[in-house]
Amino acid sequence: MANALFFTFTQVLYLLLYCFASNAENVVFQPSFITTHGSSVTALLYGNSSNITLNLQTISPSNVTGSFDPPSCVPGMSQWILTSEPIAKTTVQVKLRLNRSLRLCGNNETDTDCCVNPLCVLETLQVSACEGNTSQASLVIQVKVYALLVSGNMVFDNKTIIQNQVYRPLGECPCDLTFNTCDLWCCCDKDCSVEDLRLFKYSCLPGPFGGQFPDPEYQCSVQSTQNSPDWFPFLCVTSPSENNPYLGLFYEGNTIASKPGVSFGDSISSAPKQSNAYIEGSPILTINDQYFTIPRTLNGHCVINAPVAFLKNFDVRCVTLLQACPTESPLHTTPEDLRAVVKNGIGGNAVVDVTVQLATELNYFVTSTETFGSSVLVCENVTLALDYNFYWKENGVTGITLTHTVSTVTLNGSVSLTTRYSAKFLSGDIMTEPNSGNPGYQVGRPVIGGILNTSMGNDTVLIDRTPFHLWKPVNSGLCSTADMRPVLFGENSTSGCLLPVSQQNLTQCSLLRDTVRSLQEALNEATLFAKNGRPDALTRADWLNISYVTLNSSGVEDSNSSCTDIPSNLHIYVWTLVTGFVHGIPQKDVKAVQISYSRSSWKVECGGGDSAMCMEPAETQLFPITSSVTFIDIPLNSGPPKTRYQINFTEYDCNRNDVCWPELAFPITRFYTGEPYSQALAKGLILVFFFVVASVLGTPWRQIWQIWNTI
Repeated sequence: MANALFFTFTQVLYLLLYCFASNAENVVFQPSFITTHGSSVTALLYGNSSNITLNLQTISPSNVTGSFDPPSCVPGMSQWILTSEPIAKTTVQVKLRLNRSLRLCGNNETDTDCCVNPLCVLETLQVSACEGNTSQASLVIQVKVYALLVSGNMVFDNKTIIQNQVYRPLGECPCDLTFNTCDLWCCCDKDCSVEDLRLFKYSCLPGPFGGQFPDPEYQCSVQSTQNSPDWFPFLCVTSPSENNPYLGLFYEGNTIASKPGVSFGDSISSAPKQSNAYIEGSPILTINDQYFTIPRTLNGHCVINAPVAFLKNFDVRCVTLLQACPTESPLHTTPEDLRAVVKNGIGGNAVVDVTVQLATELNYFVTSTETFGSSVLVCENVTLALDYNFYWKENGVTGITLTHTVSTVTLNGSVSLTTRYSAKFLSGDIMTEPNSGNPGYQVGRPVIGGILNTSMGNDTVLIDRTPFHLWKPVNSGLCSTADMRPVLFGENSTSGCLLPVSQQNLTQCSLLRDTVRSLQEALNEATLFAKNGRPDALTRADWLNISYVTLNSSGVEDSNSSCTDIPSNLHIYVWTLVTGFVHGIPQKDVKAVQISYSRSSWKVECGGGDSAMCMEPAETQLFPITSSVTFIDIPLNSGPPKTRYQINFTEYDCNRNDVCWPELAFPITRFYTGEPYSQALAKGLILVFFFVVASVLGTPWRQIWQIWNTI
């Protein structure tokens, strides 16, 4: 109860104070006094400002009292522009902006719009909030602005030329970053005049960046005779001051120009003119100087018009809820709309080559449906995927291909549609195939297969490339809807799909075996395998023959309910070997490839109370078909074969123990290959001889000899 009474009393007291303040003064500046060193000032005016006008004048202290004159509502002359803007019901933002140039006047310059002295503006301003001829509030501003340290004939540009810094320690003046302009706090800048240096001569940039290169501590001239250690006169270095640790910290300079960024949130807009070749990350432009765009995701949202950056691959998915047939891009487009013309970056143009592909299986794209109506809509040519391939060479685009996947979507309510958009940059011309290494294979790149082209005649060898594939099941995992994925070098993998087989199919085992074999052989049609990641299609030596292993039959006969010797498992074995190094990176080549099949027996299971499989011949059961690849590394040097003693007794095995006794006499063993064995043996025996002589003539033997003579 006491807290409630105190709260009510506080509210009443605050209301009385507010009313008293309102009657005494309607408006107030916040803050009421400002000191600025810039060309703009901002303050706030609080209160009822409906009948308030603002007046600006320059004031000065009185010669008699030393204080400023009272606020006045008489307009005066000023070099400042006063503006006001309401930002709330009882709040006004007041802005002052200097209406003159802060450029320092040059020598013999006649232009009056410049600063004669470095201290360009030094004055006191007063802003009065007047109601009629009466001032209700005032704001005092003390201004102290220095001139900009630029010359009168300075041409502003966004380019900076850095001098050649190969043979100079950070250049003569590293902090001199702006050409023909005095940089603040850079006392070694030759563009700064004496008047400029007075402004910051006590705040110069220290260290090498400010042009002050300290001598290294190992210089003989650095250490004094009192503080130098005993070893210093013998180990100090005498060298010129130009030879210091700061030499070469900057590379050779060049002209650097700012480049506009790319906004993925905006719609298609005019792009800046680009006359140079493409570089990594720069946007690709059309012939109308527009950004070439492809839909992609940004922060979880699908952006319809996103610029494509040179050499930047992406693969995204966009989910759209369809309740009606689409009529706009990108879900509804024609090949003519997609056949855009872009600048290739090397002075020409490139036209997008569009290939339309019809998708028959929609389980991968249509994820969910919701029925809430009786009418059925059939939407034709709905875009399911846009897959771009950009072929590039050096700093240009040699060609663009697009695979436009479309299908017919049936709407009975709403459909959740997942569309795929991808862009892939492939090195080389549009007619050439991408490589997987240079020269050795790179891990993660697709392996390269080939088929001998016999149509070129007997004297010409031409090998057509073809990839190796594994199964890539999607959705239900059935072989009828499964996709294929490439075999990647150095990555062991196993995948498969499911084949529905009925009791009736098991009565035709020969046909079933041929069907499974044809499915497995469709994965890999190649008869040759590339040795390295950059094979020559006209050189037969760059290709290997693939060996096939045919397994013998199990000998078990087929029955009415089972089939044997089904080639359901495909195995690819690849043997690799490191053949050399390029810049320290090992280069792997393929030495042998083998493809084999594992056979299995298929039989319909009727256990577990499910007798329909055996009672109904048309009922199907799912059987797996698998494919796998295994990469086997061949050791560089296997070494001599191990003896029976090394195999059975590991105490003296240097490869499996921290202590290796055979290495005690390593220079005179067969394992030492630094020089011929005869020379190593002779040097080892000489070393042993000197050791024995030193031991005989040493102190212990001399003492024994003296004792022997005294007996």
